[in-house]
Amino acid sequence: MIGQQIKDPKIFGKVAVLMGGDSAEREVSLKSGSAVLAGLQRRGIDARAFDPAGQSLVELKNFDRAFIILHGRGGEDGTMQGALDLLGVPYTGSGVLASALAMDKWRTKLVWQAAGVPTPRYVVLDEHSDFDAVVRELGLPIFVKPATEGSSIGVTKVKQPQELAPAYHAAARYDSLVLAEQFIAGQEVQFPILGDQVLPSIRIETTQEFYDYQAKYFRDDTRYTCPGLPESQERRLHDIVRRAFDVLGCRGWARVDLIITADGAPYFLEMNTVPGMTDHSLVPMGARAAGIDFDELVWRILESSLEREA
Repeated sequence: MIGQQIKDPKIFGKVAVLMGGDSAEREVSLKSGSAVLAGLQRRGIDARAFDPAGQSLVELKNFDRAFIILHGRGGEDGTMQGALDLLGVPYTGSGVLASALAMDKWRTKLVWQAAGVPTPRYVVLDEHSDFDAVVRELGLPIFVKPATEGSSIGVTKVKQPQELAPAYHAAARYDSLVLAEQFIAGQEVQFPILGDQVLPSIRIETTQEFYDYQAKYFRDDTRYTCPGLPESQERRLHDIVRRAFDVLGCRGWARVDLIITADGAPYFLEMNTVPGMTDHSLVPMGARAAGIDFDELVWRILESSLEREA
């Protein structure tokens, strides 16, 4: 169904655009949701804003389907997907298991490693970790990150051994599961996925220490190049990008983040099953490069709810 133009917007019925929520990414979700809502309404779809932080989920039974644009916990981790399944309301994107799996960076790595998808080496940290041993194993720099947060929230780039323990405690404020991840030198590249289509990649260059929350959503000096790689290299990567998506059980749409080394080797960092849709976001950028404008993009994403309904 995805990619096949449906002329009559009435086929979608009344659509709840789920935005906001109570995760650490609420602010970004509200921006994404406002853009999605406007795009759907421009196409004549009966779409309404719905913020689970202030509305009862039982009210969703009054809708024919839901467009999930909740970032982070409560919206991207399978819990909202499970609630909608129980209510019998079809929704966009991945289901419960794939959402929960992709939200967990550690378990995503376990699946990718088993499937032959390359990902940086890592160590799971806790308060009893031997931080000196972690530095010896992974080298420096090291990225320390909460396992189940998005938008680079709680992430620290550790350059000196004495910085590792404070970085762990900073990440542990957001999650009981914290990863120390090997630093891979190279270009940061992200591939949007829409249905069966891998969209053109986006190469990111930032003046920040890394592509952090400010660089992603607020800074105007972050540079984006789309397509981000030479055409031949893009084509070579499509199969493994698709495998990274498929082995997690993802559906509908997503965005995968990776590092490409100087010799062209890819290292997969994480899968985002509800990517941003703000004016700084990368899925709309990749879609535009493929000839898909924003309103058509949100229409096609909404089509994934029809597949789930069927």
